[in-house]
Amino acid sequence: MHKQRRFASLRSIGALVLREMATSYGRSPGGYFWAVAEPVGGIVLLTLIFSLGFRTPSLGTNFAIFYATGILPFLAFNSIANRVANSIKQSKALLAYPAVTFMDAILAKAIFNIVTQLLVAYIIFTFIIFTQDTRTDPQILGIAFAFLMSFTLAIGVGCLNCFLFNAFPWWQQVWSIITRPLFLMSCIFFVFDDLPNVVKPYLWFNPLIHVVGQMRRSFYPSYHGDYVSPLYVFAVALIPMVIGIALLQRYHRDLLNS
Repeated sequence: MHKQRRFASLRSIGALVLREMATSYGRSPGGYFWAVAEPVGGIVLLTLIFSLGFRTPSLGTNFAIFYATGILPFLAFNSIANRVANSIKQSKALLAYPAVTFMDAILAKAIFNIVTQLLVAYIIFTFIIFTQDTRTDPQILGIAFAFLMSFTLAIGVGCLNCFLFNAFPWWQQVWSIITRPLFLMSCIFFVFDDLPNVVKPYLWFNPLIHVVGQMRRSFYPSYHGDYVSPLYVFAVALIPMVIGIALLQRYHRDLLNS
């Protein structure tokens, strides 16, 4: 029975991933192509715009790669966290079937968007490195670890918000408001070392700063990023993940019937 349930769960997750692909992009010409092309086009456009205004980055000589190392892990976190947080709300009809669990819906959302974000990052990094003189030395393991930090943090925050968004609908608007400054507070346009000493102790507690720092020291060999603490990021990710899953396990039926 245990083996059969595991197999059924994998089938459910696979079906939900295909459903996510079909419902999100299946009706538009190009299909899944736009899931990758839209964020790639947006990031390339932003990179070109900011490159004109910020010709000398805080690290290296190329603003495009500097900006990409900051914005890609940030957008990966933001996209996956939001999709996971809305996974139950968008899959209520399917969750009525006993074979589909709330964890299936969460994992399907996470897997689909992780694959998408990795494709986006691969295309953008490859394009910048092969078309411009970045003078960087990308370390694959370090880059993968930075994305692991970003994905884990996104799933952790998304699991807790998955419960909160359904239990307290007003929290979704509040969350949107309080997280808007993260774009400026996550060291996307500068490095943590350049911040005034007055604000450093407070911004250090923003886990996205550690994610961006890990990504940048994987591209710039001379950048040590001693402030980066993966242990802190994983702790911040796992605590809301455990709390969120526990609350969903206890109340997901009530949330579906509300």
